[in-house]
Amino acid sequence: MLSRGECFALIIPALDEADSIGREIDQLPPGIFAQIIVVDNGSEDGTAEVARAAGVQVVCEPRRGYGQACQAGLAALQPETTAVVFMDADLSDDPRDVERLARTYAAGDWDLVVGSRVLGQAEPGSLAAVQRFGNWLTTRLIRWLWRVPFTDLGPLRIISRQALRRLDLRDRDFGWNVEMQAKAARLGLRVTEIPVKYHRRMYGKSKISGTLRGSARAGVKILWTIYRCWRKPPGAENAPHAAHH
Repeated sequence: MLSRGECFALIIPALDEADSIGREIDQLPPGIFAQIIVVDNGSEDGTAEVARAAGVQVVCEPRRGYGQACQAGLAALQPETTAVVFMDADLSDDPRDVERLARTYAAGDWDLVVGSRVLGQAEPGSLAAVQRFGNWLTTRLIRWLWRVPFTDLGPLRIISRQALRRLDLRDRDFGWNVEMQAKAARLGLRVTEIPVKYHRRMYGKSKISGTLRGSARAGVKILWTIYRCWRKPPGAENAPHAAHH
C-alpha cells in the first residue's frame, strides 16, 4: 500500500500476550497494511479477545510453535497480498519501525528485508548474552557458507509472497527465522537489513530466552537448521548470487 501494486499484510504470532497485544496494535502506523492477523497460538490469558477488540483478524492455531503460528497466518492471507511483515507480539519490536521496513522494501528490489537489532538500538537488557552470541554465531555461519552478511536473526522482517513460495519453509518452532534467512542466502534472493530498535519485554514472559533450557533448545535448533539447509539445500541451483545492501 506504500507503492502502486503492493499489498502488505502483517502477521503477529502471539502466545499469552494479552497485556501487550492491544497496545502494540494501537501503536502501528496507519495506512500500511491491508490485513493484520494475530495468530493466537493456544493462549490462556485472553490474547485473542484483546486482539479482536483492537479490530484485527484473529486466527487460532492451538498447535504450539512459532513457525506453526506463522504458517497459520500465511494460510489466512488474502489472495492479493504481495508481501508479509512478521512481528513479535510482546512490544519488544518498535511498531514505529514497521513503516521504515515497508518503505525500504517498496523502494528497492528486495525479496527480504530484516530488521537488525545489532545495527540499530537494542535497549540494555533486551538481548541476553546467549542471544547475542547465538546471533553472532549463526550469522557468521550464513556468511561463511553462502557469503551473505546478515548481522541478526531479528523477528521484525518483511518478505515477498513469491519468495515465501520459493523458500518452502518447513520449521514449526524456533528455527523459522533462521530457516528463512539461510534458504534466502542459499537461493541467492535479494536481501538487506535496516537498523531497528528493540526494547526490553515489559509484559508477559519470554517463550525462549526467559530460561536457560529454552535458550539452549533454541540454540541447538538454530544450528541444526543451518546444517539442514546446507546439507539439503532447496533447488534453484542456477539462481543469481545474493545482493546485499
